[in-house]
Amino acid sequence: MVNNDDGAAVRARGLRIVRGARTVIDGLDLDVPAGQVVGLLGPSGSGKTTLLRSIVGVQANVTGDLTVLGAPAGSPGLRRRVGYMTQAASVYTDLSVIENLVHFAALAGRRGAAAHAAAADAVAAVDLGGHEKQQVGSLSGGERSRVSLAAVLVGDPELLVLDEPTVGLDPVLRRDLWDMFHRLSGEGRTLLVSSHVMDEAARCDRLLLLRGGALVADTTPDELLAQTGAPDAERAFLTLIDRANTGTGTGTDAGTASSGGVR
Repeated sequence: MVNNDDGAAVRARGLRIVRGARTVIDGLDLDVPAGQVVGLLGPSGSGKTTLLRSIVGVQANVTGDLTVLGAPAGSPGLRRRVGYMTQAASVYTDLSVIENLVHFAALAGRRGAAAHAAAADAVAAVDLGGHEKQQVGSLSGGERSRVSLAAVLVGDPELLVLDEPTVGLDPVLRRDLWDMFHRLSGEGRTLLVSSHVMDEAARCDRLLLLRGGALVADTTPDELLAQTGAPDAERAFLTLIDRANTGTGTGTDAGTASSGGVR
């Protein structure tokens, strides 16, 4: 076991992940500082979801050193300390919102009144008041995503691993969720959030940019703009990708960037 005295909630050294015949990540070193909102961004196929899956311990064929909250990734003791929100809403569509949340609270070790209190707090946190008794299958896509996030919150995790939690949400709700993310980090939690929306980069305390399974940047939003001389986060990321392409002589990832961000 590795302790967390250096302030890293997640630490990877020489991380290698193989999926089928493809090596997705090879020799990755990175640190996710504790108590911050850390954005994980990169082009499609860069390994973001694979990395998140390895951190929560559900990815096969992972080698190297990967510690989470001071313990090896996937350790049984981390199950109630780490919350994971997948890209697809991982909730039961035939149950109501509150039934889902009470169920997930029970899985996290809460029972009876404690489970219902945790569910009520999570409903308020994701602004689903008035929908408690509504069947999840009748909700909009954005509302289902909020239920999925609430299902993570009921466990009161120290580390939240969120795979594109704001995709498909309206701008107001996206803003409100990011405000909530920072409230959670203000309570001492760590949030690792993947996104392809470049204006969300500015909302993070720290940024990790992946390209081809390698770490291209580990920086803050302000440092990113200063290092690239770009006027905004989107063009700063494109500048980094262009520099990486020039260094490797390839242009495979630059074409995945669009006016909507780096995917």
